[in-house]
Amino acid sequence: MLTIKGKIKKDKVTKKLVKKLNPGDIALISHKDLDEVAAISLVEAKVKGVINVKETVSGKYPNQGPYVLMKNNIPIYEVNNKNFFAFINDKDYIEIKDGKIHVNKRKVFLCNLLNEDIIYNLLDKGYKNIENELDKFIENTLNYAKTEKNLILGEIKAPNIKTKINNKPVVVVIRGKDYKKDLKAIKHYIKEEKPVLIGVDGGGDALLDCGLKPDIVIGDMDSVSDRCLKITKELIVHAYPDGKAPGLDRLLKLGLNPLIFPSKGTSEDIALLLAYCNEADLIVAVGSHNNMIEFLEKGRKGMSSTFLVRLKIGSKLIDAKGVNKLYSNKIKARYLLGLTIAPLIPVIILSLMSNPIKELLLLLQMKIRLFLNF
Repeated sequence: MLTIKGKIKKDKVTKKLVKKLNPGDIALISHKDLDEVAAISLVEAKVKGVINVKETVSGKYPNQGPYVLMKNNIPIYEVNNKNFFAFINDKDYIEIKDGKIHVNKRKVFLCNLLNEDIIYNLLDKGYKNIENELDKFIENTLNYAKTEKNLILGEIKAPNIKTKINNKPVVVVIRGKDYKKDLKAIKHYIKEEKPVLIGVDGGGDALLDCGLKPDIVIGDMDSVSDRCLKITKELIVHAYPDGKAPGLDRLLKLGLNPLIFPSKGTSEDIALLLAYCNEADLIVAVGSHNNMIEFLEKGRKGMSSTFLVRLKIGSKLIDAKGVNKLYSNKIKARYLLGLTIAPLIPVIILSLMSNPIKELLLLLQMKIRLFLNF
């Protein structure tokens, strides 16, 4: 039987928990239907195991978080005891063995390991239920779109920003699936075109990790680091339409003076609208959410605001989602070709002494350049 020992750390918000995790820690979460982005962040934190006090896979839809952990050999346990989360303190020492969690070698709680068969069965249940969820998702999207249409109709009350966007390209980075990989894939474009860089919450940290400094960070500020907030040129807090801004207090405590953008919709939506209202020449979205499962994983039952925003800005929007897969194949082809040609270099040098062979090599060079399109 699998035995795991180590220090445990907890938080009911997974994206907050990952900030304080160290390699080898055991993560205690309270996350129903664990989503893919959260699971990837746990993998990147190099946790030893994950304990969830909620259903990791409810079977409502096929959330991909458990599959990500399983693929990376990180065991997932579930605990049904209501007192477990409150009982645990950060850095408690635990041992998981034979379906039991031993806390500080004193208290014992029962747990269930989600093995491969259980995860696949639950995901299969989610796939079978997806048509039912899709029907409800469409209804919610259309119904809310009718009530939220003022989000894009008439004048959009975006804050006056100092950053100059007019007629410039803009790259908006959101914490979505493969957002880090996609950002790296377009890094050459960013260096060449020098677009305005907007990070949506934790998207600002993704820019920093890629060696880029965000011009603007916008959102409710719950997943972006203090470091990013302090070095970003301009900060905008997403507020509710009534003006309440939950993220404002954090920035004020850091001595920062952000702008406020009261609006319905997601922080991703208003970031795109901000670029559009300031007459961006082109808007490139990295890590955007654009399908039902991604929205359900975020706890949203529809995508009305996103649907409306994309209707308005569609002529200027380029969705870079998945672009890393396009570039990776091209790089692999060139890399393999390089490996093939490298051993021939000594032969080629010697062959240049012969004019017929030299002409043949020039012809071959032209064909290779046409094949690689450079």
